[in-house]
This record gives sequence, C-alpha cells and structure tokens, in this order.
Amino acid sequence: MSKFEISTDFMLDGKPFKIISGAIHYFRIHPSDWEHSLYNLKALGFNTVETIVPWNIHEPNQGKFDFAGGHDLVAFLRCAQSLGLYAIVRPSPYICGEWEFGGTPAWLLKSPTIRIRSSDPEYLHRVDAYYSELIPRLIPLQLSNGGNILMFQIENEYGSYGDDKDYLRALRDMMQRHGLTQPFFTSDGPWQAALRTGSLVDDGILATGNFGSHSIENMTALSDFLTAHERQWPLMCMEFWTGWFNRWGEPIVRRDTADFAQEIQTLLTLGSINLYMFHGGTNFGFMNGCSARGVTDLPQITSYDYDAPLNEQGNPTEKYFALQAVLRAYDPEIEQTAPRVKPVMELLNIPLMNKVSLFSTLDDLSTSLTTKYPKTMEDIGQNTGYTLYTAELPQDSPTQRLRVIDARDRVQVFVNHQLIATQYQNEIGRDIAADLPQTTNRLDLLIENMGRVQYGHKFLADTQKKGLRTGVMADLHFISGWCQRALPLNNVDAVDFSKTWLPHQPAFYKFGFELEAAQDTFADLTGFGKGCLFVNGFNVGRFWSTGPLLSLYIAHGLLKKGYNEIIVFESEGQYQKQLSLRKTPRYKQI
Repeated sequence: MSKFEISTDFMLDGKPFKIISGAIHYFRIHPSDWEHSLYNLKALGFNTVETIVPWNIHEPNQGKFDFAGGHDLVAFLRCAQSLGLYAIVRPSPYICGEWEFGGTPAWLLKSPTIRIRSSDPEYLHRVDAYYSELIPRLIPLQLSNGGNILMFQIENEYGSYGDDKDYLRALRDMMQRHGLTQPFFTSDGPWQAALRTGSLVDDGILATGNFGSHSIENMTALSDFLTAHERQWPLMCMEFWTGWFNRWGEPIVRRDTADFAQEIQTLLTLGSINLYMFHGGTNFGFMNGCSARGVTDLPQITSYDYDAPLNEQGNPTEKYFALQAVLRAYDPEIEQTAPRVKPVMELLNIPLMNKVSLFSTLDDLSTSLTTKYPKTMEDIGQNTGYTLYTAELPQDSPTQRLRVIDARDRVQVFVNHQLIATQYQNEIGRDIAADLPQTTNRLDLLIENMGRVQYGHKFLADTQKKGLRTGVMADLHFISGWCQRALPLNNVDAVDFSKTWLPHQPAFYKFGFELEAAQDTFADLTGFGKGCLFVNGFNVGRFWSTGPLLSLYIAHGLLKKGYNEIIVFESEGQYQKQLSLRKTPRYKQI
C-alpha cells in the first residue's frame, strides 16, 4: 500500500510530493457529470481532487441518513481514483462553502441549549452520531487501505469563528476513534489571529492557509507562524480562490485571467495548492448559502459558477487554458491531454400545458398543524423551502393595521388570497394596511427561507431560525390560532393541475416536451418573477427576476429521451405562456 506523510515536504512513498489539487464538490454536480469534471482536472495535469462534505445533505433529518445518488461520496471518490487522482476530504461538521447553514443541519436549531461549533457535549454527541455513519464509508478509501485519500480536515476556518481548542481536539479524537488514520489538517486565513485560534499546530496537526491573492505575503505569513511554533512543514494554500460567489441583485463577479495565472505561477514555486473552485457547479434546490451583513442578510444565487476554470456546465474556460500554459511552463514534463467539452441544446417556445394556484393544491402538498401561537420552520420539522401560516382576521374595522413581528426571511401577506404586502428582512415589522371586506377574513403569510448564513457572526444567531418567529399583530394585539403548513416542495408530483388557477397568486406552471437525446441546456426564466424550477421532479434551484442570472442550468443527467416535464413554482404572479431552453445563460445587467 502507498504511504503519505507530512515532513519537511509532503512525502508519497518516501519521495517529495507537490499537491496540485482542484476542488470539485460531488453534491453540486449531477452524478452523470462526475467523470467529466474529474477527467478535465486530470487532463490539466493535476494530481488531486478536494471536496468538502456537507453534513446537512447526509443527515437531512436527525437519524435519517442519505449517501445515495448525488450524495454518494464513495462513488465520487472511487471515480476519481479510477482516473488516477488522489483526494483531500474535508469531513468537518462545518464547511462554509456558500452552502445552506455552512453544511450544518437546521434541525440542530430545535434545541434551545445547543451551542454549535463548540465543545458543548450536546453538539459533539450529534456530530459523533453523524460520524458513526460517515467515517466507516471513508475508512476503505484511505491511501493506507488502497484508496486515494491523502488527508482529512478537522475544521474549516475555525479561526474566523472561535478559539475553543477543546472543540478542535474533540473532533480530531472523534475522527481517530472512528477509524481515520491518514494525516489531519486545519485551514484558516493566513494571519496570526486566525491561525492561532483555528489551528492545532502544537498538537502536531498541519496548518494550511486560505486566500486568493498576494501569494508571497500570505505564504510568508503562514511560514512565519509555523516557524514560530517550531514546525518545519510544507506550505499549502488549501483554498486559492479562482473567482468568487454571487448574490441576488449584485453584478456577476469576475476575476481577471492574467492576474489569476500570474498568482498560480508564483504560488507553485512556494508550495502545494488546492484551487477553490476548479468546478463550482450548482446550489441545487434550496441549498444556497447566505452572507451575514448588518440587518439584512444577502443570500447567494443558485449558480455556483464561481468564475472557475470549468464553468457551471463543467466545460473549460479561458482560465483552464491559462492554467494549462502555466503548468506546462512550471513542469515541461507534466502529462496533459485535451479537455472534454459537453454539447448544449436549444428548444424554444415550449408551450404551457397547465397551471394551478398554490392555494388550490395545498392539501395535495402538505398537512396542517394548528397551534395557538405560530411555530418556526424548525419547530414544525422543516429545514428549507416555504412555510404557509394561516389565521382568521375579524373585521374590527374596514381597514386594519397589521405588523409582522420578527419573521425570516421574506414574507408575502395575503388577505382573502389577495396579496397586500411583501416584506424582506429590513422591512419586516413595518405597518401594513389591510382592507377587510368580510366579517371574518382569511390571513395568509407565505414565508420563504432564502438561505441560512454560512459564515460570520450570525452563524449561531437566533435569526437563523426561519418562518414566523414571534407573530402578527392586528391593531395592538397578537393574533392567535394559527394553521401552519410546511412546503419544502419535495413532492411536486403531487400537485393537482386540475384545480383552480387565479391570477396574481403563487402558482405552479407545467411545461412538457419530447427529446430525441438529452443534452445540457439553460432554462430561460425571463418574464417570471421569483421561485424555483423542477425538472422531472428534481429541484434545480431558485430563480429571481432581480438577477444577476435569469436562467438556470439543467444538466443532461436530469433529462431523458422521450417525454420530459418542467414545473415552475412562481410566487409573485408573474409567468410566461412559453418556456425556452437555450444554449447559453441569460444575464441581467445590474
């Protein structure tokens, strides 16, 4: 069996080994495309693939585990090994990664006492239960057991969050107790405070740095930190940022290719490297993360293109070919082959087949829970998606003042199924004037969880509990008697399109079409307002007319020869009678 060690260099079977790695997240790419992306990584001359492991997709509900299909980490790593790639795996319970709640399961928030990312025994007990399912799957894949995994991450950028060394040591001990024997590492920002609080160098655990520029300065800072702790270890940038993520309502972030190539050329002379991202992929479903900023959080978009060497589709960009030249100049003997390019298809003006209002098909999608006072999304056992809150509103006066008190994240207020207000985080709590034409009126609040923060000071904040968190006031009193419906929209096949559609309401729209062959494509959502899109039952992700993207990438693996079906859930009452699939994404100038 091969052996990987950390000495003054990384050593593979007794010889110095430079890690040239790229991040590809198995859960952001359809399984039918794993081999394509990994092949393109290997074709460039890279020797390693890196992936984080999000706890919340593998244990979406407490004690219910999922390692199948697109969540089959073992199959992904076996595919990489078949192509001759080593692997770095980051199974820390927190991943950041612009992913819903940093990969942490939302169901943990049901506990009133738990302190996430700490040595709190309750939290560590939950992590241990997860590791008892995850780690046995990784043990055979370790290099020492004939697999391809070189090393494992203990925690991710913990120095930018806490300084609880007991927590870091507990994770290390837990990983070892469950059977991991390959070397461990931590990754943090390469400055003193982050490295001091986030690393375990004094315990003999490799410290690495995360950055996307100023390579000489950052590697020097990392080197100085290691030297101060009398550690003569190899230097590694565990996340060299190839681009950046994007948020709703902001321009697409791009990174200059020449600048990127120059930084890589410099970094290769200083140590080992992992590109974050090599292929970004897609934040499927409702799993996009959110940035913490002041009062209003800023959720990220569905596309995780990241301006990476492979685009969202997995095809090479100009950065890929710039990297190709840099690597060839660095090592003229490096083995490179031509990358693969997947085709795209176009299918224009697919006619709308049917439509139905959400209010008409509620009973087909969810069951109701009635309580005196409203419960949060987490308290009714829901992690992501939408929640509908319904109450009676007596006509104390023809026009009533309403206030939504403390809800997250985006609220649409309906009286008798008519939209009267939409409020986002910084608007929630403002007065809403409601006309009440009947003796008893129906009040509905459709509340969307737009993504929990994945990084920063709000990670443990109470604001990460979603839904109606305190209540609604009419005049000066809180309304009681609430019917709650969880709408994770994981069962759109149950939507009954024979029921009523009314304009200006949240609704489902069905488009059907035949294909001779399945190829990648981009669904053009121009003219739709806000919502999400399902392809043959699979939730591809969110769209929003605010931009910067007005389309959603559809991988060929989600389509099939013969009949295919797309269902659009749209919450604003804006829709089109035709849907087009295009060869390129659609952008909105911001």
